[in-house]
Amino acid sequence: MAFDVEDNVFMIPGPVKIHPRVLRAMCKPSMGHRSPEFKAVNKEIRELTQYLFQTNYDVAVLTGSGTAAMDAGINNLVHPGDRIVSMFNGKFGERLADIADVYSKNVTRIEAPWGRLEDLERLKKELEKGDVKLVTLVHNETSSGFCHPIEKIAKIVKKHDALLLADCITSAACLEVKPDEWGIDVTIAGSQKGIAAPAGLSMLAISPRALEAMHNESSYYLDLKKHVKKFKSDDTPYTPAIHLFLAYREALRILKEEGIENRISRVENIANACRSAIKAIGLELLAQDPYHSNTVTAIKKPDGVEIKELRSQLKNLGVVVAGAQAPHKGEFFRIGHMGQVDIKELASTITALEVCLGKLGYKLDNGAGVAAIERFM
Repeated sequence: MAFDVEDNVFMIPGPVKIHPRVLRAMCKPSMGHRSPEFKAVNKEIRELTQYLFQTNYDVAVLTGSGTAAMDAGINNLVHPGDRIVSMFNGKFGERLADIADVYSKNVTRIEAPWGRLEDLERLKKELEKGDVKLVTLVHNETSSGFCHPIEKIAKIVKKHDALLLADCITSAACLEVKPDEWGIDVTIAGSQKGIAAPAGLSMLAISPRALEAMHNESSYYLDLKKHVKKFKSDDTPYTPAIHLFLAYREALRILKEEGIENRISRVENIANACRSAIKAIGLELLAQDPYHSNTVTAIKKPDGVEIKELRSQLKNLGVVVAGAQAPHKGEFFRIGHMGQVDIKELASTITALEVCLGKLGYKLDNGAGVAAIERFM
């Protein structure tokens, strides 16, 4: 069967499938980015972005992917020599540590194997030294299907008066994120994940304490104080990706219509269904219990089956899942279920997975995975 890029079950952890309303929002004539019409767009986006983050903090939207916001969040806060503690157990947490090293050159890395919780006692000991300015963390690590107990970690950080920067790129819009209540100083999201808009934008919620600590000594385009100031007046400091802003606005409108609590509940239900199906098939989850992500499930390599061939077979049936990233390529695969993914698409994915595993010689009880989903429908 020939793969149809316009008609498939798209189950990777981002970019994710996009609602037709969001795609249509980009089919508008050009408008001036300093026009009253676009100022009205920015005003609505600002209010909806605060809804997204469930925050009263100032927000900014950058024309640039999530990595741009990660870079901006760190380089606006630290100077060379400032001590940073970076916790990670996957690809994107390690990326935060690498960015921190560019600007600080004084980074303590608290690392755990992919999918395992880092040593929180070590975090406490590092913070007790009293010289840590910033802690970085990925809330929901899609590379390993792991979700950090971020509220607990934030309490530890706040007790020692350090700033906390959290990559919530794959948790915002799908998992509970409460920057104000938990004490997250810089909260980052990206347009192409749980928000379910096209890739190319990133957004931040910034606490008053973090905004006060920010400087523009190592950045021009990514000067966050400038972005926040302009956005508060419904403007942007530089030319934004206008049509991506329109798509992002429409995706946020859909989120508001569904209700963020309803979205979180729906995503959790699909995640529970996915994990139940995977266990029924006899496969093993990568992430440590109980820290499984609700937006992506990472599944260890089935006995006797090559991940590359499994993904190829699934794609031939019109189902797209993700593999693992370096240095763990071939060790596990990932099923994304965030944003607009529905239970019926998960059912199609599990059906195809059972078929392909059987063809590749894996012994399973045919239909067990699909049957496990039924109680979640």
